[in-house]
Amino acid sequence: MKANTNDIIFDTIKYILLIMLTLVTLLPFVNILAVSLNDPLDTIRGGIGLWPRKFTMVNYADIFADTRIWHYTLNSVGRTLIAGFLHIFCNAMVAYTLTRRKYVFRWPITMLYLITMYVDGGLIPTYFLYKNLGLLNTFTVYWITGITTAWNIIVIRTYIKGLPDSLIESAQMEGANDFYIFIRLIIPLCMPVLATLILFTMVWHWNAWLDTFIYNSQNPNLSTLQYELMRKVQSVQTQEYSNIDVSQRPDVTPKSLRAAMTMVVSAPIILIYPFLQRYFVTGLTIGGVKE
Repeated sequence: MKANTNDIIFDTIKYILLIMLTLVTLLPFVNILAVSLNDPLDTIRGGIGLWPRKFTMVNYADIFADTRIWHYTLNSVGRTLIAGFLHIFCNAMVAYTLTRRKYVFRWPITMLYLITMYVDGGLIPTYFLYKNLGLLNTFTVYWITGITTAWNIIVIRTYIKGLPDSLIESAQMEGANDFYIFIRLIIPLCMPVLATLILFTMVWHWNAWLDTFIYNSQNPNLSTLQYELMRKVQSVQTQEYSNIDVSQRPDVTPKSLRAAMTMVVSAPIILIYPFLQRYFVTGLTIGGVKE
């Protein structure tokens, strides 16, 4: 009876804490949604809670008024998909190679990757390297740079080491080569950790805009959604602290525009997350701990 009472108390406290954590996480997002759907001039007054005071779609209309916004969105989607899947595939190949005992260079290459986690060449040398390689103002610079990363390789390699060696040995006895084993055996078994890492990679590429500014700003056709929305916010940023009378302000204000922009760039990730969420705990736990 005492144990059951303790369990009830523990579960009650646990659920209360989880509900509080959910509210702390969710309420700011709902507030941003309310601001994005509220009249921009009314938003200046402040006091917007969880529901828009004067409902309007003018903030979103202003964002999508640019007819090229769909072209920028396509660039962002293409970049995210190509880079996400290609990066994870290459990371998985390197990780699988570094788990093979017969590969004599596995430790030197592992050390080289570890060094990249602590030593960085810097922005200026990187820029000139990309320039000399002819990557500036090309779509290639979005996905070929950082095609493998030390962190992802280590996580995937640790996961692969946790798989039974007998599976690979059985496949080799049947005459399967390493590439066949990697495609037909390793990738399906590593889906939890790969799905977790691919979401993290896609989120990073979807939100990235600085590399567009540095490497592709001279080619408008290669601009991404996040970069163009950032420019749009900057174009009205000077109004935020001005002394212009409210009645003379334009239809869109920086605060309302930022809120609408946040919802636009967050929506795709929110839609994808539920499909990959079930892999998170398994993927990161098994990939991060090796007994």
